Amino acid sequence: MSTLLALDQGTTSSRAVVLDDTLRVLGSARREFAQYFPAPGLVEHDAVEIWQSIHDVTLEALAAAGVGAREITAVGLTNQRETVVLWERSSGRPLHRALVWQDRRTAGLCEQMTADGHAALMRERTGLVIDPYFSASKLCWLLDHCPGARARAERGELAFGTTDSWLMWQLSGGRAHLTDVTNAARTLLFNIDTGDWDDELLARWTIPRALLPRVVGCAEPLFDISGLGDLRCPVAGVAGDQQAALFGLQCFDAGDAKCTYGTGCFILVNAGTTRPQATGGLLTTPAWRIGGTTTYAVEGSVFMGGATIQWLRDQLGIIAGAGDVEALAASVPDSGGVVLVPAFTGLGAPYWDAQARGLLIGLTRGTGRAHIARAALDGIALQVSDVLDAMRPALAAPLRTLRVDGGAARNDLLMRIQASLLGLTLERPHDLENTALGAAALAGLGVGLWPDRDSLRAHWHPERCFAPAEFALDAGLRRRWRRAVERSRTWATDDA
Repeated sequence: MSTLLALDQGTTSSRAVVLDDTLRVLGSARREFAQYFPAPGLVEHDAVEIWQSIHDVTLEALAAAGVGAREITAVGLTNQRETVVLWERSSGRPLHRALVWQDRRTAGLCEQMTADGHAALMRERTGLVIDPYFSASKLCWLLDHCPGARARAERGELAFGTTDSWLMWQLSGGRAHLTDVTNAARTLLFNIDTGDWDDELLARWTIPRALLPRVVGCAEPLFDISGLGDLRCPVAGVAGDQQAALFGLQCFDAGDAKCTYGTGCFILVNAGTTRPQATGGLLTTPAWRIGGTTTYAVEGSVFMGGATIQWLRDQLGIIAGAGDVEALAASVPDSGGVVLVPAFTGLGAPYWDAQARGLLIGLTRGTGRAHIARAALDGIALQVSDVLDAMRPALAAPLRTLRVDGGAARNDLLMRIQASLLGLTLERPHDLENTALGAAALAGLGVGLWPDRDSLRAHWHPERCFAPAEFALDAGLRRRWRRAVERSRTWATDDA
């Protein structure tokens, strides 16, 4: 039996999972690490602490699985995307805390880049919009605010990377400065058509090429580990977290779609090997590159998914625990005309309205806790539906099913509402955390544990399917939702 190790480095915790060659979990460990908020809108991580957390959970997971380090066949790595680390090549010392994907300190720079007319080129070359979410502006900030950094970068003394690059540097003992195509594509510096860093984009952001890692595929032996205990096997699978989840849910064919219902909702649809032309607030991104062939995806993000349920619990106090929302919402036939637009931090795709704010409307004397709970589940599902509806014109193949994971996907009522809104069957797996599973599957492919993706299909077993016909929706739900969304938009601007 071959054994795989998946390293899942997330925004708030690091996780290691040991799996066998049927992708069955043998043991795992998780550890949270510190979040730093120096000022409003600023979010930082300690890159050294991230590496230490990966080191520690690896040893804990191996012990939990009863597997020796020398028994591991290959390692797969998946990570929070867009977060930026800048470090010295000679010592491996970071020059500053990592700037996290949530950090908004570079909003002014991004606005200036847009005003200067760079948005169309960057959209064409990268598939992205200019936003602090992505890595380029964060790297600019580090180069401008770390003493001497720009001159040192020009001399080749410094290295830049997203979290995957930083961890591969550590895992290789400082020998490997690499990133995979899915992480490179989240920087606003990478041309997704040529598959390489783009000199014109580098010039517009004034970023020296000497800083950049080499871009590699997602499933191939990259280097043998020498920086983590007794592990000596290759790192053979790498992908950003949402792409890894897409792969872990085995969305291998054009038209296959997944939604991860976490704090937010992250929707990716496999668009095949021809780059799609996503418009509006949707993004085009590589899903993975295997054997020299790039598969693309269309992506959309919703800011408030499971966090909406947490709001019911923590701010309104109408449920004691997140698991209580389903029974409460199911106690009424519908929301009684109540609509909740959970735009508490603005609206994501397809609107990208940072000035939108949460709205609860349609209240009457008969409105109770159950109606608000039901409106919250409706609001989550309606946001996802808006994204997938906006995606359909960009896809070469029709959507067939939606595979779901993440904590909120445990809610059967939410899944039934979602299936009926979309007119699609939802497939929910037994394991709702698929980023690690995807990284492990990529690593197994990388070392030839399976000959191809089709060989992995035997390991896909949905725990439950939700058909659209199972559930009848209120006929006016969509119409009321559209009206409420319009009322929520640009609210912060109007209030000012």
